[in-house]
Amino acid sequence: MLFPTLAFGVFFLFVYFTAWSLDRENGRRKVFLLLASWFFYAQWDWRFVGLLILSAVLNWGVAALIARNDSSVQRKWLVALGVLINLLILGFFKYYGFFIEQMADLLTRVGWERDLPLLQVVLPVGISFFTFQGISYVVDVHRRKTEPANSLLDVMLLMSFFPHLVAGPIVRASDLLPQFARTPRLTREAATLGLLLIVWGLFKKTVIASELAVNLVDPVFFDPSAYGAFDIAAAVYGYAVQIYCDFSAYSDMAIGIALLLGYSFPRNFDQPYRASSLQQFWRRWHISLSSWLRDYLYVPLGGGKKGLWSSSLNVMITMLLGGLWHGAAWTFVAWGALHGGVQVIERLGRAAFGDRKVIPTVVGVLITFHIVCLGWILFRAETFDLAVAMLEGLGRMGPLALTTPFMLGLIVIGLGMHWLPPRAAEGLAVRLKAAPSLTLGLLVGAAFLLVEAMRPDGVAPFIYFQF
Repeated sequence: MLFPTLAFGVFFLFVYFTAWSLDRENGRRKVFLLLASWFFYAQWDWRFVGLLILSAVLNWGVAALIARNDSSVQRKWLVALGVLINLLILGFFKYYGFFIEQMADLLTRVGWERDLPLLQVVLPVGISFFTFQGISYVVDVHRRKTEPANSLLDVMLLMSFFPHLVAGPIVRASDLLPQFARTPRLTREAATLGLLLIVWGLFKKTVIASELAVNLVDPVFFDPSAYGAFDIAAAVYGYAVQIYCDFSAYSDMAIGIALLLGYSFPRNFDQPYRASSLQQFWRRWHISLSSWLRDYLYVPLGGGKKGLWSSSLNVMITMLLGGLWHGAAWTFVAWGALHGGVQVIERLGRAAFGDRKVIPTVVGVLITFHIVCLGWILFRAETFDLAVAMLEGLGRMGPLALTTPFMLGLIVIGLGMHWLPPRAAEGLAVRLKAAPSLTLGLLVGAAFLLVEAMRPDGVAPFIYFQF
């Protein structure tokens, strides 16, 4: 059940009106939202609703044991158990096939070929997101940064809440549990902002991202040898715009839908292609993931406490594992290695030159953007061979086949979005909150109709559904 579909629209309207009819019964409201979230997830595969429930029960139970235990040693063992359980769930579903194939290949290379048990494991949609939420909840309770949930219901809703369930943002317990504890209220400004974010997300996803995917990016990445340098370069830039518009659109719509239900999610993107370094890029791109990797991986590894080389090693490990989190393939590991390696070089440069500005900001932005685009080739290509073919094709002249003025226009518009004021939607919501309801309704309705008229037929799956 994708966000920009009629089926989801009907589902959300039912949830919206029912939830607000229960606004004075917060307990019943949360039960209803939980059941609605399970129904939403079941539209993909009802069997994995049980996995959601099991994961929530395990995390709730471990966190409760940690909170009741005063022994620091036992608390450490319990938090280790909680993290291990989440990683085992994630590892089995996401990495079992990958590791079995790598082991079989290794045994074949050394002459010990064996038939290993290869199961056909279905990857549950959004498993990376809800397991990371479970880990952060258990660890934060252990660190005493978050009070344990008042009930199992709250933990279940934390991990299953449908707006962020399948592609984030990764909303931490400290952000959402206090909101579940009180009866929500919907202000005019929040409702206006929610509607604006949904319309904006629909435009980015269904008009820009989908058009670029179908008519430029997918054909070129499928067979780079059939295209010349200009088409390949356009496809690389097009994918940079596509993945930003696709993923930030999901985040915008998730935040907007949550606002209409009375809940607030943290911002997940902040003009990432305006970053002048890779470190800054990761402070702006998929903020909920990058901050998660920092707080629950980089910092526990030691962070920057032990000097430059130790912090550089920790950054490299964090980015390698961050790459593997995105998918069970060596191309993702190489993507993480590229981002980690460049960040290490940046750290060494800062250590050597201090506060002196060696590279102008504009040059830094251009260099960073093209390093990110190089990484997107590894990220998007199905295999290393296709990634190499993309790079080789950049030196091969050929006729323009897919690089039309319309495609170039979409790329320019997508990149130009970064120059909008960072809080443009919030500012517009403030201006519109005083507008008469009829006027606001007509404006939002006209915007929906305009997006519907502009978008192509069909809805491509969100890129981050596969993670």
